[in-house]
Amino acid sequence: MLNFFNKRIFILFVFPFILGGINVLGFMPFNLFFLNAISLSVLFYIIFYVKKKTLSSYRKKPFLKNLFFLGSSYGFGFFLFGVYWITFSLTFDESFQFLIPFALILIPLFLSLFFSLPIVLMGYFIELKISSIILISILLSTVDFFRSFIFGGFPWNIWAYSFSWSQESLQILSHIGFFSFNLILITLFFLPATIFLRDKLKYFFISFFIILFFSNYFYGSYKINSKIPYKGENKINFKIVTAGMNLNEFKDQNLVLSKLIKISEPKESQKTIFVWPEGVILDSNLLKKSKFKELIKSNFSKNHLIIIGANTQETNGLDTKYFNSLIIIDNDVNVIGKYNKQKLVPFGEFLPFEKALRKVGLKKVTAGYNSFSKGNNKSIIKISFDKNEINLLPLICYEIIFPSLIQKKNNHFNFIINISEDAWFGNSIGPHQHFSKAILRSIESRKFVLRSANRGKSALIDPYGKVIKSLNPIEVGNIEFQLPLLESTKKPHKKSLIFYLLLFTYIFTFLILRKFENSK
Repeated sequence: MLNFFNKRIFILFVFPFILGGINVLGFMPFNLFFLNAISLSVLFYIIFYVKKKTLSSYRKKPFLKNLFFLGSSYGFGFFLFGVYWITFSLTFDESFQFLIPFALILIPLFLSLFFSLPIVLMGYFIELKISSIILISILLSTVDFFRSFIFGGFPWNIWAYSFSWSQESLQILSHIGFFSFNLILITLFFLPATIFLRDKLKYFFISFFIILFFSNYFYGSYKINSKIPYKGENKINFKIVTAGMNLNEFKDQNLVLSKLIKISEPKESQKTIFVWPEGVILDSNLLKKSKFKELIKSNFSKNHLIIIGANTQETNGLDTKYFNSLIIIDNDVNVIGKYNKQKLVPFGEFLPFEKALRKVGLKKVTAGYNSFSKGNNKSIIKISFDKNEINLLPLICYEIIFPSLIQKKNNHFNFIINISEDAWFGNSIGPHQHFSKAILRSIESRKFVLRSANRGKSALIDPYGKVIKSLNPIEVGNIEFQLPLLESTKKPHKKSLIFYLLLFTYIFTFLILRKFENSK
């Protein structure tokens, strides 16, 4: 048995795969964040072990290949167990079901490259020294940063999200930003590895980061407990609505709308903005139909606005484009605000290499045959309501996972509206992971997040990341709250600059430590 554990196949493939897989327990809904620290610390020693063994029993095998296999195995386990639920979306259409095994394997396999590269680079420099801890933190955080935008971006389950349960720890986000926090957190996760290092500096290093961790926690606790009442005297009445519907119910649009109207419980004299989930209107021509107009007008008054997720189309000459949109309508079904989704899901909302793949009968997973088009960068929706000018930042579905979509808007908005359709992922961990991202966006922007998710977690989240009220994925109901109109500012964000400066500091520290270590 011991011989097996020492074999190349176990060290490079089996054990890293298991280590990568247990990280899923560090994120929502499990929140066992300490497992991430154990996993990364053990990974550090495996990299060192492989380097050592390469000089002996692995010497006939290329060093880089060993490290590549190690990183790929770890990454494959990380993403296989972390995003397996993506395949659930392929079960609703028979034409896609044959793709399930390919999606289950190929997507995690591709994403595993984001671990392979830093581990290959790490292998050259790894020693049982503090400098190596600094370097691997640099590499992993840099790769996470690139993962947020390369090939469209997929910043899912970045290490920082494993602290979505801790409001106190996250308050620093509003000052330093998401990726700076992620870099520091990765370093903290490697602290268990420092215990066995052959480095006199390890005690200073451990003490520094432990003090940093608790200082940040106490700062966050102070910030939450002594938070200044939200600025903004004017109150806006919002009502977040969710119906917990199955996807097959959307085939009957009248049934869907009737159900949402009933749950909305509109009161004629109460000025209210209703927030409905993504994809409520599948028929892009529904807004023009008299039956739909009558349904809305007979149930809502001039005191109401409705935020709806809808499929829309725009025609310019012979060219017709389709969009996954968020629209705002009044009781006369006049569209007073519209946003077209910018971050589209490959195969889910658009078909890469569409002309070629359509010839073999493939289409996008969501309703309709044609691919959605990407919206432009104009995302702030300005509306007048109850004598107030309101700026809304709409984020459709998984757009909430992108910190850049908030930072680019220079905080010139009053509320974040996040609508989603999570029924595609069933009773998996996907909707829970999805919700955790909204908590961090609220703290980063210091704004309320109003989230309506069908078969996902709908919630009202305050600017400090506190979930004021929520509805579980299968719950039917509404969340009504009068929210202060928080001031929108044009003050530019400098959080990306802070990350670059922190990264430079880490690199400078690594070089100094390495020079000091080599001089001994």
